[in-house]
Amino acid sequence: MRTGSMRVAEISTAAIRHNVGHIRELTGGVVIVVVKANGYGHGAAIAAQAAIEGGADMVATADLEEALALREAGIAGPILCWLHGARVDFAPAVAEDIEIGVSNLAQLEKLAAAAQRAGKTAVAQLKVDTGLSRNGACRSEWDVLFTRAAELHRAGIVHVRGIFSHLANAGDQGDRAQAAEFDAAIALLQEKGVDPELTHLAASAATLKSPHLHYSAVRVGVVAYGLSPLADKTSAQLGLIPAMTLRSEIVALRGVPAGTGVSYGFNHVCETATTLALVPMGYADGMPRALNGSGAWVSIAGEPRPIVGRIGMDQFIVDVGPLAGRLSLGDEVVLFGDPERGFPAVEIWAGLMRTINYEIIASIGPRVLRLAAGADAA
Repeated sequence: MRTGSMRVAEISTAAIRHNVGHIRELTGGVVIVVVKANGYGHGAAIAAQAAIEGGADMVATADLEEALALREAGIAGPILCWLHGARVDFAPAVAEDIEIGVSNLAQLEKLAAAAQRAGKTAVAQLKVDTGLSRNGACRSEWDVLFTRAAELHRAGIVHVRGIFSHLANAGDQGDRAQAAEFDAAIALLQEKGVDPELTHLAASAATLKSPHLHYSAVRVGVVAYGLSPLADKTSAQLGLIPAMTLRSEIVALRGVPAGTGVSYGFNHVCETATTLALVPMGYADGMPRALNGSGAWVSIAGEPRPIVGRIGMDQFIVDVGPLAGRLSLGDEVVLFGDPERGFPAVEIWAGLMRTINYEIIASIGPRVLRLAAGADAA
């Protein structure tokens, strides 16, 4: 904090360690923690290190640039990435021992060529589409892809460590249908002569509610950060601790008379004389502008106070009338955190925005300082 940051996402590494350990206890198998999108907004390196300390066997990102950034940050353990552009260069992945999720034959050949140029064995996990209709090899491609993968595996050019897919979360019947497809893919790969060490289908939701989908590993994201992927269960009910506390501070206080308009457009007008607090966070920092007039609130001096007026790019306003005599410039404002500690839950914003908690945390902007907090933060 070179100048004293006004915007801080405090990340409880103790909470991440707890959450990962909890998943290990639930599953009893390999745990892969996904730290894509800057660790779901928590800071990828902070999240990865805490996850490893909590017992994660591997961390994963979406793309290779994210994976290489983790290596540069000093993350030394296994890393998997699986979303690649047509012009991707796998040479850095081979050099940095990053495992590549392979979704088609062209990617496999590029990875093999990079391995041969480097004189090293690359490591791959084959990604198959089992019904999500997104990334991964479709069934008509499996035979050719698996045949070539087995050849490269036997030749020591590409070690095929695993096979994985992703659920559509379209209900139990849909999940079971995808599992049947995944079973067929595993069987075909074994027929080709490769017995994969890692097989994983379940992400956060299936990890918690569908033990029959765990296979040899689970691949979790949002639960590692202490948030619930289930609409009918809170974090606390699932034994999870939210890791992020989004904080700011009061930078201005002003008393205003009744009838005062607040922020752009005056869509909020004070009904009575009150005190307004200015908080230096806005939609550039991941605070949805559409929260305007939605009933959203923040915690100040341990009490809930409403956000009023339109949210700007850099700032928003809170009506702190009843607290006015107790407040000073620099006093803490908590936008969301662990409700068990009396803070607003991120799910409040998600519900008001008709979205999911994933989107809110992943949208926290780059001006917000990610600050790792130790054991006392959990």
